[in-house]
Parts: sequence; structure tokens; C-alpha cells
Amino acid sequence: MSDDHTHVQEFFTARAGDWDSRFPDDGPAYAAAVAGLGLREGDRVLDAGCGTGRALPPLRAAVGPSGVVLGADLTPAMLQAAVRAGRHRAGRLLLADVAALPLRSGSLDAVFAAGLIAHLPHPADNLRELARGVRRGGMLALFHPIGRAALAARQGRRITPDDLRAEANLRSLLACSGWRMTSYVDEDARFLALAVRED
Repeated sequence: MSDDHTHVQEFFTARAGDWDSRFPDDGPAYAAAVAGLGLREGDRVLDAGCGTGRALPPLRAAVGPSGVVLGADLTPAMLQAAVRAGRHRAGRLLLADVAALPLRSGSLDAVFAAGLIAHLPHPADNLRELARGVRRGGMLALFHPIGRAALAARQGRRITPDDLRAEANLRSLLACSGWRMTSYVDEDARFLALAVRED
């Protein structure tokens, strides 16, 4: 396991037990972001970096009982917290690295990724791997329940010009990874970038 993975696992293992109680009011924001994907009954969707599985119930509601919902995370403690919260009933949980998904190419209709991009060790490669798993024309949602400025203030830092989530930077990063950005919203109450799988 690389140092990048070890750092991510240590960060989230230490926070898994009280993660949901730290952010108790995010449910409606997750549901609204899932709605932005335009999922249909029977679709196959992955929550990449699912953490405690907060997106799994709205994803299940969107694809219905005939759809497939997967939640993949690198940190066992976060998946255990998802099980304790009962969210494993909404989708199948996978202990997996988004840099090497255990999925066939083109097997998904969409990927939902909340707070993931800041933790990707190799963003272009990792987004390319997500694209590999999605059929042409499938969708990607990069989401955070608060915007870039609010998140930076919460973390006691400033936004820098090289921020991956800045619109121009993210558009370019997605384009070189097999995605075309179709929508970008960065407000205090949410960050949501939608992209379509192109090649």
C-alpha cells in the first residue's frame, strides 16, 4: 500500500466513528446532488469513496430495486460505520481503491463522488479509472456539501489558484481524463460539478 493510501486511511479511520454526527444536516444536499445525475430505474451507479454511505439511500431511491448501487471505499472503518448506520442495505459495499476498481469497463451508468477529489493521489489517472468503469454517455458527479470558500474557511486555509476544484482547473482535468464538464456550481451551501463520459 502506498504512503498516499496509508495517509488517507489514517485520516478517515480516526474520524469514522463520529463522521456522521459531525455533519448531521447533509442529507438533503446529498439527495439534491444525486438528483443532478439524472439516474433512471435500473441504472448501475458507484459511490466512489463512499465513506459512511450517506449517498447510498438516495442513490438506491433513484435507481429503484432493479438498479445496482455500489459503495467503494479504501478505509475499512468508514465501511464499518456505513454498516452500523444500516446503509449497507441500500447498496453493496466494497473495500476498494478507486485507482483500481474491481469492475468491468463500461459496466456503470454513473459515478457519484462526494469529497473525493481532494484525496486522490493522482487525480488525472484516478478520474481516468472512474471513466473506464462508466459507459460512454454515462455521468460523473463531483460533490461536496459546502462550497470551496466555505470549506477553506472551515479548514483555516485560503483557496489557491492551483485548487483542483476551481472551474477552469477542473474542466481541464476532466477533459484529459475522458470526461466533459456539463455543469459547475460552487456556492456556500454546495459544490457540484457534473460531467459526461466522452470517449
